Amino acid sequence: MATSTFSRIRDSDLYYSFTHSPAAMISALVALLIFLGAVFAPLVAPHNPFDLASVDLLNANLPPAWLPDGMREFLLGTDDQGRGILSTVLYGSRLSLLVGFASVIFSLIVGVSLGLISGYAGGRIDSLIMRIADVQLSFPAILIALLIDGVARGLLPRDMQDRMAIYVLVFAIGISGWVQYARTVRGATMVERNKEYVQAARLIGMRPFTVLRRHILPNVLGPVLVIATIHLAVAIITEATLSFLGVGISPTTPSLGTLIRIGSNYLFSGEWWITIFPGIALVLLALSVNLLGDWLRDALNPKLR
Repeated sequence: MATSTFSRIRDSDLYYSFTHSPAAMISALVALLIFLGAVFAPLVAPHNPFDLASVDLLNANLPPAWLPDGMREFLLGTDDQGRGILSTVLYGSRLSLLVGFASVIFSLIVGVSLGLISGYAGGRIDSLIMRIADVQLSFPAILIALLIDGVARGLLPRDMQDRMAIYVLVFAIGISGWVQYARTVRGATMVERNKEYVQAARLIGMRPFTVLRRHILPNVLGPVLVIATIHLAVAIITEATLSFLGVGISPTTPSLGTLIRIGSNYLFSGEWWITIFPGIALVLLALSVNLLGDWLRDALNPKLR
């Protein structure tokens, strides 16, 4: 069974396209390494930046190990709190990926659901959902995320803001990205609902929800997967931007955005490593995911085969 499944994957057009695209393979390798480093950060990180017992302020702002005054214990140097940059980058990537994946899943669920309803129902429901989408498209996604984050922080009690910061951030980024999914799924649904198999399902008495779930949804997921892959990079950058602006994750919690923001305060005083290495990790992660999304879009497009 496993052998036949592997043979089908190996003989597929998608596998052939992947193995004949150096950019896709290199991007997948970089993304996989960052993902594994983030997932297994407690095992591979030299230190735990959340463990106050292992943090010494006397080790603050140490340069990388290959520079004068550097220590082998801290390969990429330390930040202003004495935390190793390598460890904070690994743990920060973990948090950034968590927020990115959760935001994409939230946007996908909301956007696909509204797109299916809008495309299948039509009429006033379609007009209402699409007008809301048009209004949201007139504002930049980062502005909407800032607005939602600010409103949520204003409604929450002060003692709960730090504990709810990740949930608020996921909601803010997620709700700012549902429009692309909704518009794409709506267009595909309007095409599928007029086909014979959908009309046959209606004739035998299937409920609209069952028709959408069993018949239309599987046929509109192709473009959604491409959008989700590209949106993951956008969500990670948005999280880093919000954290850099001071409205995202708490400054005491290492994420790529907070590390870059903290390091920017020391950039001109010579401690460049505090912001450069998290910045490189963010660029590599976003670039590799974007390149994978571009490859997947081309691979799933039959006109380009």
